Amino acid sequence: MTTPAHWQKSSFSGGGEGNDCLELATTTCTPTPTTIHLRESDTPATHLTTTPTSLSHLLHHIKTGRLGTPLV
Repeated sequence: MTTPAHWQKSSFSGGGEGNDCLELATTTCTPTPTTIHLRESDTPATHLTTTPTSLSHLLHHIKTGRLGTPLV
């Protein structure tokens, strides 16, 4: 598995040099992301890999308060 070279820090992580934030990077074969990598700043060697579709579903369920509700 290839580790991305450019990680972006979440805008919700606040300022300063703290290591308590979420970072995101993408791996692309075309102009659109094919793989999304997520990690916490305090443990950069450990990261999660997902697809844009799966991450979109997760974020939608979090935003609508339906996390844990089965898809119908």
